[in-house]
Amino acid sequence: MNNNATDNVKLQEIAQLAAGPLGFEVLEVQLQTVGGDRIVLVRIDRLDEQPVTMEDLTKASRAAEAEFDLRDPIPGEYRLEFESPGAKRPLLRARHFERMLGLKAKVRADGHSFTAPIKSVSGDQVTFDVNGDDVTLGAGTFQANLAEFPDRHR
Repeated sequence: MNNNATDNVKLQEIAQLAAGPLGFEVLEVQLQTVGGDRIVLVRIDRLDEQPVTMEDLTKASRAAEAEFDLRDPIPGEYRLEFESPGAKRPLLRARHFERMLGLKAKVRADGHSFTAPIKSVSGDQVTFDVNGDDVTLGAGTFQANLAEFPDRHR
């Protein structure tokens, strides 16, 4: 399996099948090679927006192991690892941006690449304050990660 977008989407779908019914959202899946070992890294968040615990990671990992074993999406050996979103959390949906209002996000989109505070969210439209100018993009049409760690859980 190559580390391309199509393969990662397939892995994300399998992880979501396992984690979704348990109350988790799969934010990101990456297929990595570290020291010759292949690792499927899965970042999850809780749908109830509470902090992800070690118990949550264990529960989601066990469910995903069974689903990955059943579907066998990767030939050969690999390690399945689960993480909480962390400081560079992916921001995918409008609700993710709403939770992080006022914090800086690193944004990559066609014609745009910047780090700026999240100013507002209206429907699926996310507005950033880029050097005093408003830049509005549709959630889900660009890549964004949190660029600063909040002082409390959001």
